[in-house]
Amino acid sequence: MAAFGGWEMPIAYAGGTLKEHRACRRDAVIFDVSHLGTIRVTGSSAFDRLQAILTNDLSRISPRHAQYTHLLADDGSVVDDIIVWWRGEEIFDVMPNASNTSSVLDALGGTDVTDERAVVAIQGPLARQRLERLLPEVTRVGHFEVAEVTWHDASIVVAGTGYTGEDGVEVALPRRSAEAFWDALIDAGLTPAGLGARDTLRLEAGLPLYGHDLGPGITPLQAGLSWVVGWSKPWFRGRDALVAEKASGPARRLRGLITQGRQPLRDGCDVYSNDRVVGVVTSGNFSPSLSKGIALALIEPGLKPGDSVMVRVREAFLPAEVTLTPFLSLPSKPEELSVSAGVAS
Repeated sequence: MAAFGGWEMPIAYAGGTLKEHRACRRDAVIFDVSHLGTIRVTGSSAFDRLQAILTNDLSRISPRHAQYTHLLADDGSVVDDIIVWWRGEEIFDVMPNASNTSSVLDALGGTDVTDERAVVAIQGPLARQRLERLLPEVTRVGHFEVAEVTWHDASIVVAGTGYTGEDGVEVALPRRSAEAFWDALIDAGLTPAGLGARDTLRLEAGLPLYGHDLGPGITPLQAGLSWVVGWSKPWFRGRDALVAEKASGPARRLRGLITQGRQPLRDGCDVYSNDRVVGVVTSGNFSPSLSKGIALALIEPGLKPGDSVMVRVREAFLPAEVTLTPFLSLPSKPEELSVSAGVAS
């Protein structure tokens, strides 16, 4: 366990991160992600309020669907990346990152209901098969669809979203029912996995992490996430700055890096080309699936997939190759992945 933002975070269970990672790629696992926030925005003005502040265009979807979006600062950089669960005509559950719940609440209004519920992510190629006996209705919830079902008299909300690149769902349920639900999932053959495995899984899938690959000074365009922007909307916070950046072209781009060895690349390591610094690693780790070091890095836009670079790790220089993400061939397209979504090419 580790403390973060007032939460005790489960980093790994008894089996360890590598075992948990492989279980998600081959079978199915469960993550306790109750630290994610939930802000409920309701009423006749809810749609217009979210549409006027967040980057993505809610008119692209309809009720009973989810959407990945950004809240920006005036300079166009990402205050938070968010999933919106459109539960009903006038009911939206907005899910920010744990550390940003209060700032998102200030921007959007609504009611913070984080303490009322728990959230469990069920991920892996066999996730739906494992859920068939326990919650057969959930197995029919498609990518970025939202449904409400009942489990043992508890009303639960299910979204076809996740953060691993694998198939699966995320379930929000009353906190009083969370422990029993968790135990039932284990009885159904699902493996508990900690946030250590969640990080290596999302990195292999090329999914950005707020505070590393997204955050102050990093715009959606730099992160390769222009599809998260509703360019036809007349206004949203940070729009003018993004329009200007789109016209001039971003000064850096988030790209994948891969090494031939097992040594991991780490956040903050400088990236060199022709003996000069051309960028910085924003996320890096060892890939259990590839047995190589992988990373996301903000680098000069002239560097393309296939180019060779050097990464300074302490006093050593490791050769790496620029590559597109995801690093693995995964079942979901980048724009269908969530909290968050993949790095477009």
